[in-house]
Amino acid sequence: MRKYVLTINPGSTSTKVALFSGEENVLQKNLSHSPQELEKYEKITDQYEYRKDIILNWLKDNNIQLNQLISVVGRGGLLRPLPGGTYKVSQPMINDLKIGYQGEHASNLGGIIAKAIADLEGIEAFIVDPVAVDEFEDIARISGLPEIERRSLGHALNIKAVGHRVAAGMNKRFEELNLLIAHLGGGISVAPIRKGQIIDYNNANEMGPFSPERAGGLPVGDVAKLCFSGKYTAAELKNKMRGKGGLTAYLGTNDAREVEKMIEAGDEKAKLIYDAMAYQIAKEIGGMATVIQGKIDAVVLTGGLAHSKYLTDYIKERVEFIAPFKVHPGEDEMIALNEGAMRVLKGLENPKIYENEVQIND
Repeated sequence: MRKYVLTINPGSTSTKVALFSGEENVLQKNLSHSPQELEKYEKITDQYEYRKDIILNWLKDNNIQLNQLISVVGRGGLLRPLPGGTYKVSQPMINDLKIGYQGEHASNLGGIIAKAIADLEGIEAFIVDPVAVDEFEDIARISGLPEIERRSLGHALNIKAVGHRVAAGMNKRFEELNLLIAHLGGGISVAPIRKGQIIDYNNANEMGPFSPERAGGLPVGDVAKLCFSGKYTAAELKNKMRGKGGLTAYLGTNDAREVEKMIEAGDEKAKLIYDAMAYQIAKEIGGMATVIQGKIDAVVLTGGLAHSKYLTDYIKERVEFIAPFKVHPGEDEMIALNEGAMRVLKGLENPKIYENEVQIND
């Protein structure tokens, strides 16, 4: 009897897998891969047979037969810019995942492995809201320099999953609402969502509020001086801004719980920096409210940092005048992948076809 959805989320040194029966996560595992094993492969996507076999062995070890699977859903990769939604994995999609159309990343394996396992049983394979989701309006792409275009890169999977949950709690469809959703994690994305579409947001690697380990938007003149100061290589400066910035740069830790302990112990510097991060998040939310002209059904905080009452209360004081304020803490990509597949399997939305949604001229 078919009753399980298998979800697959490949990371750099591991592959997360989970089995869902309806909405219930009945079995989950983080399958680790040794660096020695992975270094045998020239490209990340060359690992797909190796990782697929490990997943099949995991299923076998847990007495799960392939004929018990309803569908297989993988994490979306760096595909061509595309609208959000749940997509059937097709050959044109696999071609782009294999070449790494927008870059090599472990997430490119998600659709490839999902399709390989699904084909063994003749069932559908899907991906859901990949990082490449691009629903920007043209006006949002303009940066201020013709050589630089603002790009749509952010936490689309979690943001859209939370949007669907918020809508369900309001007895509405996601596509009926205007929402402002801030994903608060190692990077911070603030997304204005109009009728289910992310029409703008800050690239968490380069713009917006600083975060536990990223510098966020910086004064460009001073950045240019740093670039030509001779103190850093390009790689060192990139790492300083994307891995060692934010809380890490100021306080020596990317763990918000540690920072809150410092504040409780009377550390005034820690309080100033942590408050500044919350202040910048609130300011970004306020700015993004203009994108949908203040016609907002809810302001929502999600991601790991949303577990912090200190942080969410600070932000709430500054933004609750905009719209009803909601907190959906945490990020569970496996649940989000299953929910995307279930919306299709239940007939709540139609699956999208990659080659019908993107331009493939090459």
